[in-house]
Amino acid sequence: MTVESTAARKTTRRSSGTKRTTSASAKKAQASENTEPELIQLLTPEGERIQHPEYDIDLSADELRGLYRDMVLTRRFDSEATALQRQGELGLWASLLGQEAAQIGSGRALRDDDYVFPTYREHGVAWCRGVDPTNLLGMFRGVNNGGWDPSTNNFHLYTIVLGSQTLHATGYAMGIAKDGADSAVLAYFGDGASSQGDVNESFVFSAVYNAPVVFFCQNNQWAISEPTEKQTRVPLYQRARGFGFPGVRVDGNDVLACLAVTRSALERARRGEGPTLVEAFTYRMAAHTTSDDPTRYRRDAEREAWEAKDPILRLKAYLEREGHADAAYFEELEAESEALGKQVREVVRAMPVPEHMAIFDNTYADGHALVDEERAEFAAYQASFANGEAE
Repeated sequence: MTVESTAARKTTRRSSGTKRTTSASAKKAQASENTEPELIQLLTPEGERIQHPEYDIDLSADELRGLYRDMVLTRRFDSEATALQRQGELGLWASLLGQEAAQIGSGRALRDDDYVFPTYREHGVAWCRGVDPTNLLGMFRGVNNGGWDPSTNNFHLYTIVLGSQTLHATGYAMGIAKDGADSAVLAYFGDGASSQGDVNESFVFSAVYNAPVVFFCQNNQWAISEPTEKQTRVPLYQRARGFGFPGVRVDGNDVLACLAVTRSALERARRGEGPTLVEAFTYRMAAHTTSDDPTRYRRDAEREAWEAKDPILRLKAYLEREGHADAAYFEELEAESEALGKQVREVVRAMPVPEHMAIFDNTYADGHALVDEERAEFAAYQASFANGEAE
């Protein structure tokens, strides 16, 4: 079953006997309405389960509770990080508020041997890959260059440059295909990054070389302060057709649909059928980053409309309706959430200040003449201060 992805459609009624004329703009609007893309949905905003002939999945009560727990704890971690930034403990933070279903659903579709290339907002996917959430905060606090070994969790370091990770993902996918592996690659980016040349180049190479990669675009409606309609004249998922591979739009606030669609796309990649573009139609409820003020470019009514589609509330409603979770479960999860928040605050505030010279240690795997020269110059600069280093 598919549902509409836009606001309720308006129908203009005319009295009988009135001559009807259709302007060019009206014809365009009618054509747009008739071809409006549908999106895959398995769980309505009211928490009602619906079926889909192609993407339906069957999950146990334990699995459903697990997805709910993932989303709740990810949101709590995200809110703590935002608060820490406001308190001066972090330099910046990119919130995922509202995008939990897209990230948890797609993240739980992965196998251990799959590889992920994130942006800087995939905190929920990092959670699914077993990355310690406090490690994500080291970079935003300025005490490390990432904080985790990508090879340990098959989860690459965060990429700040828009879209470049899609090229890395495509190259990696081409490599594992040549190695004969049956694993797949999942690359994340946003609707704004879809306009970047790197993303389009990755589409070209992945299609030509039949790379086992899934491009997961979280269309949260706003590329910082620009709405999606100023980025593209067609739905984002339809762009894949021009490059020669399939695209699909999924309800990004439906964790079940995101899981089913991503799992299907990854399996397709493992079968050697090439790339897929998944557009998760969701909404960024918070600011683009903590340096952004969304009230300057979008209205409260828009956010309120999307809050009614909250991914966590809809799964909670389904769990309660089906008797898969009781009050004791939710109370226990709330206590776990509080403990996570406390742990995050304590770990971040206890992070040691790194040695100033450590910035040169991981630039190259081996020695490099230019880096050696810059290290010497910086050491001399530090030594010029009375206490031996600059504050």
